[in-house]
Amino acid sequence: MKYLLPIRSILFLAIFLLGAQITRQSLEGISNWWSIVATIVNIITILILVLLTKKAKSNYAELINYKKGKTTKKQIIIMTLIVLFVGTWGMYLAGLICYGKFPYSAPMMIAPIPAALAIINFILLPATVSFAEDGLYLGCGVNQIKNKYAAIFVPAFFFALQHCFIPTLLDAKYIIYRFLSFLPLTIILCWHYQKHRNPVPIMIGHALIEVASVVMILMTSLSPELYNTMLSL
Repeated sequence: MKYLLPIRSILFLAIFLLGAQITRQSLEGISNWWSIVATIVNIITILILVLLTKKAKSNYAELINYKKGKTTKKQIIIMTLIVLFVGTWGMYLAGLICYGKFPYSAPMMIAPIPAALAIINFILLPATVSFAEDGLYLGCGVNQIKNKYAAIFVPAFFFALQHCFIPTLLDAKYIIYRFLSFLPLTIILCWHYQKHRNPVPIMIGHALIEVASVVMILMTSLSPELYNTMLSL
């Protein structure tokens, strides 16, 4: 199952390239749809993981080494703060390196989409992201690779790589920026999981942080004027 690690990067790249062809728009023109595409890819990923574990006469819980009652509130709070701090500063420092701006945030990440879809995705994206991403990179990556160093850095590499295509823009600086933004966090998550083998704090912290993204998209979708105001700052 470790050979599944590149699948999300491939799916994102294929969907955005195909979407640009179908809509006859540029990749930049459809970049604001990244959150909807992410939810779709999350659902596909979860289905693949469930089907493959079932075929192997196992289940998703065993894939991620889930054990009931192992997680404390303290662990969840600490991991959420780690994800927030490392994730935020990773993006800011990558923006400084690649664009010479601090703080820098890619504007398309909070660009508006149809309000109805933003409302639906406000629930769907945080609800699916951890099961898809952590199930793949921790369950199929860290748990399946025997070498203790490769088990951290290989899944972390692909974990960060997928963000280069969410959304897909064929621009080298943007791709490097997205990769550097997430690599420190993905290394920490894979290392922490390898050490403790408890996916729950990571998955909850991951989902809670994703809420910040969908909140901003929901706000700009309900009030496009807000998005224009934020761009002018």
